[in-house]
Amino acid sequence: MYVNNDSSAQDTDIGLFPETAIIRRPAAPLSKRVLDVLCILLILPLALPVLAIAALAIKATSRGPILFTQHRYGLGRVPFRVYKLRSMSVAEDGDAFRQARKGDTRITPVGAFLRKTSIDELPQLLNVLRGDMSLVGPRPHPTKLDNDFAQAIPGYNRRFAAMPGITGLAQVRGHRGETDTLEKMRARVESDIEYVDTRSLWMDILIMMRTTLVVASQRNAG
Repeated sequence: MYVNNDSSAQDTDIGLFPETAIIRRPAAPLSKRVLDVLCILLILPLALPVLAIAALAIKATSRGPILFTQHRYGLGRVPFRVYKLRSMSVAEDGDAFRQARKGDTRITPVGAFLRKTSIDELPQLLNVLRGDMSLVGPRPHPTKLDNDFAQAIPGYNRRFAAMPGITGLAQVRGHRGETDTLEKMRARVESDIEYVDTRSLWMDILIMMRTTLVVASQRNAG
């Protein structure tokens, strides 16, 4: 639920999303849902051919399913299954999950390209249509990461007060990819909590615009 901490406050320009950026004037949840659906309708004509080509490449170059599903925690820490294009030779979930690292031999050659370009995330448009996720929100982690870091980072579970997103404030600030240290995850979670506290429809639009630039430049892709 969107919360307005200061109804008299004016929007501030977040530019390239510095750590101190704050945006108020929150939007109603219905507005966010409408924005999600409208954006997906615009994205699908471009996404479907890319998904088809990626699916053929996965099937032709490695054994296993085209789609990969994994349990994640969503709004209110309610679990759901997230959809991704398979980019690895294994399908780890729950306590068996091991985070991918640079040079990880489990990542297939095609999978490396899909991950670098974020094409492997496109099936999550279905999660958005199902209502499990939004286009913008705290990025859902594998449940093992949530369980481990919730014990180490105070306030970690506050990120579950918002619908998880395909992209988010943390991702456009560069806090994406491998979180092999507590400091990396803490930086990501701080941005997630800031988003929860200051979210608005305008902020979602700016994050989506910024995401297109991040993906185009292929920066910080994991």
